[in-house]
Formats: sequence, C-alpha cells, structure tokens
Amino acid sequence: MLSRDFSTDRRFGARFIAAVVAPVLLLALGLTGFAVSALRTAAHQADRVSTERQAREVRLALDAALDELALSQAGVAIWNLLDRQLRQPAPDWTWVDDNVGTWLNATFAHDMDAILGTDGAPRYVMRDGVRAAPARYADYAAAARPLILAARGLAADLPNPHERLAGRRAHPHATARTSPRAVHATDLVTVGARPAIMSVMRIIPEGSAMPARQTRGPLLVSLRYLDGDFARRLARVQLVADARIAARAEARPGEQVMPLVSSRGTRAGYLIWRPDLPGRSVWHMMLPSAAAALAALLAALAALIASVAKLVRSDARSLARLNAAHLALQAKEAQAHHLAYHDTLTALPNRALFNSLADQALAAAADRGGARAVLLIDLDRFKQVNDTLGHLGGDQLIQLVAARLQSCVESGDVVARLGGDEFAVLLADRVDERAVGAVAGAMVAAMREPFSVLGTQVFVGASIGIAPHPRCSGDRAELMRMADIAMYRAKAEGRDAYRFFTADMDESVKTRRAIERDLRAAIAARRELTVHYQPRMDAAGARVIGLEALVRWHHPTRGLLAPDAFIAVAEETGLIGALGSWVVRDACAVARAWPALSIAVNLSPVQFRARGMAAELIALVRQAGVSPQQFELEVTESILLDDDVAVRGALAELRGAGFRIALDDFGTGYSSLGYLSKFEVDKIKIDQSFTRRLGESDDAAAIIQAVVRLGHAMGLSVSAEGVETREQRAFLEHAGCNELQGFLFSAAVPAASLPPLLHRAA
Repeated sequence: MLSRDFSTDRRFGARFIAAVVAPVLLLALGLTGFAVSALRTAAHQADRVSTERQAREVRLALDAALDELALSQAGVAIWNLLDRQLRQPAPDWTWVDDNVGTWLNATFAHDMDAILGTDGAPRYVMRDGVRAAPARYADYAAAARPLILAARGLAADLPNPHERLAGRRAHPHATARTSPRAVHATDLVTVGARPAIMSVMRIIPEGSAMPARQTRGPLLVSLRYLDGDFARRLARVQLVADARIAARAEARPGEQVMPLVSSRGTRAGYLIWRPDLPGRSVWHMMLPSAAAALAALLAALAALIASVAKLVRSDARSLARLNAAHLALQAKEAQAHHLAYHDTLTALPNRALFNSLADQALAAAADRGGARAVLLIDLDRFKQVNDTLGHLGGDQLIQLVAARLQSCVESGDVVARLGGDEFAVLLADRVDERAVGAVAGAMVAAMREPFSVLGTQVFVGASIGIAPHPRCSGDRAELMRMADIAMYRAKAEGRDAYRFFTADMDESVKTRRAIERDLRAAIAARRELTVHYQPRMDAAGARVIGLEALVRWHHPTRGLLAPDAFIAVAEETGLIGALGSWVVRDACAVARAWPALSIAVNLSPVQFRARGMAAELIALVRQAGVSPQQFELEVTESILLDDDVAVRGALAELRGAGFRIALDDFGTGYSSLGYLSKFEVDKIKIDQSFTRRLGESDDAAAIIQAVVRLGHAMGLSVSAEGVETREQRAFLEHAGCNELQGFLFSAAVPAASLPPLLHRAA
C-alpha cells in the first residue's frame, strides 16, 4: 500500500509539474520577457530619437557654416573699392591685406582667402592671416576647380541650397543669405585630407545686378577647415559631446559617425561624436528594480503552486486508482476520431468533415427540397497581424474569429476552418437570399470590431463569397468554386464585404485570366505599354511645375486600356513589380530631359509590401542618373489604413533618400490625422470626384476648403485633380491649393509630345 501511494505521488508530481508548474512558470517568464523586451525597445527608440536629433542639429550647424562663409565673402566681393583696385595694373596688395585678407581672417576666421584674375591665375593668397606667395594657391586649386566652373557658369550642376549661380533658378529649399546680386558656388571640399568648407564668389561692383553667364572676371576663393573651431563649436553650442572631424571613419566604441558629403557627391570626411543616450541610462537604472520584481514574482508563484498542489493531491490519488488503461484507450479513440475531422486550433470541423456534411445537406435538399447556401470567408489584413504579433498572436486571432463566426449562425448551420485564415459556412433552411445576406452582413460587421490579441487591439475584416442553392446548381465542389469566385470579387471591390455569385463573375474570371496572360506578354515584349505624362500646374494654372506618369496599354484587341483595367490583375498575379520598374525607368528618362520639373509616379500598396522595394527603387533612380529629390511618389490611403510596419519602414527609407510622398485620392478612404502624422507624407491630393461636384454641391466646396486647411495646418502641400473648367480652377486657387491638374490644362500625352506642350505653357 505504501509503495502504491508513493508511486501515485510520483506520478501526480510529474503531472502537476507538466500541467500547472511548467505552464505557470513559462507564462511568468514569457510576460517578464515581454516586459523586458518592451522596455529595451523603448530605450533603443529613445536613444535612436536622441541620436537623430543630434544629427539634425549637426546638419543645421554645417548648413549655417556654409551660408555664413558665403555671406562673409559678400562684404568684400561686392565692393566698388576692391573692384577698382583689381582693375589697376599694379594693385596695392597691402590695401588688399588690410581690407580683405586680414579682415576676413580676423573677423570670420577664414583659414585661406585667394583672389584669382580674369585668366584664373592666382594673384593674391592669404593663409592663416599671413600673405603667402600666389604659388601656394596650388594646394587648394584641385578642391576649388568644380566651384570655379559653377561660379563662372561652366558647370551643368544645379545649385545646392547654399549657392547662387547666374542663369540658374535657385534651389527649392535655398538657405543662402547673400544678396541677390551675389554669384557664388559654396560646398564641402577636402584639402590635404582635411575636411573644409569653400566658397568661390565673383568680384563685382556694388551697383550691378546679378551678372549673366560670364566665363571671365576676378574671383574670391575662401576656405575654412572644419576640424578646428567648427568641431569645438558643436561641442559648446549644440552640446554634441566629443565632436571631432576626421578624414576617415575611425570611431571608438559608442561613437556615432556621419559622412560629410558635398552636394556634388564627393565625400569630404566624417563627423564623429559621442551621442547622448537617455534610453541606455534609464535601462541601467531600472535593471536592479526589475530583477527584484522578478524574484518576488517567482517567490509568489512558488508559494501559490505549493498551496494548489496540496489541495489537489488527495483527489489525484483517488483518480489514479481508476481503470486507467480502459479510460486511456477510450480517450485515444475519441481523440483520433475528433482530430481526423476537426481543426486542432479552433475545434471547428475541418475540410474533410465540412465536405461530408455539405454533401449530405445537398443530397437531402435534392430529396426533400429546401434551400442551402455555401459561404467561403477569407480574412483581410490577417498577414499583417501575423507578421507583427507572431504565430502565437495569429493563432489567438483565428480562435477569436472562429468564436465570432459561430455566434452569427444557428444551431443547424456548420462553421468550418479550411486552413490558414480561410473559413467555410454551410447555411441550412434559409428561405431566401435576403436571409443569407443578413447572416453574411452580420459576419462582416462582427469582423470589423476590434480583437484583443496578446494585450493589443487589432483590426481585420472579412471578404465573403456566397453560392446559394438551388439558384447555384451543381455538387458541393461546384458550389465551393462559385463561392470562391464571389469571394475574390468581394476582395477586388474593396474587401470587407460579401458578394453573391452571379453568372457574369465566371466570365469575369476568364477575362481576368486573359488579361493576365496578355499583360505578362506585353511586359516581356515592351511594345504595347506606353507611359503618358499629364502636366501639374501651379495654383494660377499658368506654369507647369511637374508631370504625373500614367501607364497606358494599347491592347491589340481591346484597344487603349487605362490603368483601372489591368493594375488590379497585375497586383494579384505578381506582375506589378516588373510593371512598376518599367514605368519608373521611363519616368527617369523624362526626368533627365526636364530636370526643372518634378515627376510623380503612382505606387501600388502591393509594391510597398514587397521586401526590399525601397532599396530597389532608390538604386534604380540613382543608376539612371536622376536625383530622388526630383521624384514624387503617389500612394493611396489604403496603405495608411493597413498600418503595416514594413510599409512604414519603406516610406521612411524613401523619404530619407529624398523622395517626396503624396497621398493620392485623399478623402475617398479612411485616412485620419493619426495616420497622416505617423506616415509623414509631403502632399495630399484632393480626389477628382470632389472637384467635379464644385458648383453642383455645397458639400464639395466645404470639403475641399476643409482639406486645404487641414493640409496647410500640417505643413503639407495640397493638390487638386480633375480640373476641367475655369470656374473650378478659380475656386481651387482661391481655396489655397498649391497645384492643379486636369483636362483644362492638358490630357496625359506621350513623352514625345512634351516639348511643344511645355514650350506653350512656358
């Protein structure tokens, strides 16, 4: 008896550890790990934000230094006395010392100033406050050569924000503080392996306007090294710890490195500093408290487990005396039968059982009459939840969805899980299709409500296809095929809805397959697809400020097809990536031909979710020799609604590379202020449906005015599409729109038709 009790206690102890102790400990450790991970993530985020803030301050300080260098030059370069002195056969260089070289060195800490003659030869050099032989200018000649060409109007480069170049439009984000008469090229350079800032300015009389392109004339060349006062000022004023300038990225552990790259693409050196990391400080401060809390939690759990074990031990001994072998055999048989016909995660019927029940129901309907309906349900946005919360979160969501679906049906109906995020429902004894639609509508509404998964609220939806019997005739496999077609129609028409199967859907599927086949061939051959460009005008409608690239398909049998006819097929079949890359390459060619115009390109949400999309797009544009700053990427509101981490990362990477992001068709979806702030777009485009209703509905005018005010309040540019009348243009200009687009100005035209169109607009 003692031996049997001892054996029972041992078995109970093992079962208790497996059933209670291990799960409780795993749960406690999991929650603790989650809390530690969340705290660690928050600390890293705080450190990242702090580092980015310091990097922005460093960039602003560097920009200010470039502008100050040019501004200090202007005080002597635009001066009648210096101009008159240099025109003399033998200038008074002592006078130049006192009024130019020494003054710039003492007042603005210039490390070198040189005056070049009209032939480009050095006539005067001042180094570190001491006049040097003109031959010493050779130390700086290589670094100054690109700036001299730009200042004389001999370079093709567009001006950077710190320059004023004759005959060139100023940079859209120019920060130069010099007089409009000044002509200068200002940039980062490297002199003798030392990073520096340099500015080359034309020497002109005070009263003259900005001269036109001039290949001759005296120049003032000024230089300041960055590894001296500039680095010390960063540490003193911007509180950037241990800031230093180096020719190589030789950082010590814990230091941050920022490459110093000129606007002309040459690397001048590196700024190295020790970033302020508040998150790390908080992390180290909280570690002792967290360890103490974990120890207390484990102690409390141990006490609780001991108490529970004592209470249930007596019951466990009694249960152990039952006929275990007989019960185990019965349990295994029942479990095997259940697993063969039920889903292990949700306990719902699986595909095999659903097929059997559906076959029986349809056979009974054929014998005794009655209506049946097969519903196929596919979850919307399930992949995003699974990617964000992991498989554990995805499994919990599937269980919650199963419970909600069961709450929408009656006892005689069948809800089954076919696999993944796909469910099937068999409705019995519904009198008409309105009753079936009511059930499907209740399911769609139930899926719209938020789910609490792993302590986080998540939002999904459901697309439902319905094949009602007897209107849809055939066996169970045929009804499921029809329901599947209807489900994909629901997805294609916006998701989060239900659709009944109709005969035209079958034809639509065949048409889409034909379009897929023809589109694949068209992309491979590159003969039928073309890109047209529609002008984007300023608010007055008088000047073209950009172009929007719109793909067109000259189908050999269907004629000219707009994007609406084939983009959805390209997204579903994976062709959108190749099609999008082809459009971007064509747009790059137009961008090179018209460098003063920005080019807008539409991107599909499917493209954004593709891994590595941002890096590929950046590389594609740069390989084409075009600056990303010339491009504007138009996205739809649906990518904001999905709130996908990968999409948010891709947008941030593209904006960091210089692309501008425009939110297309604004107002037709579900955008909110929170989404606009989180995704940091640069522009919102008012959908043409609002523009067309101007003059017909007061609501349209009020909505447009509200959108313009919202956009401007958030610092966004606002564009309006679909402008077709002069009255619409006048209203939109008065409302404050920054850009206009529509047939009033021009339809989209091939690239070959752009020159006459743009010349007329000019």
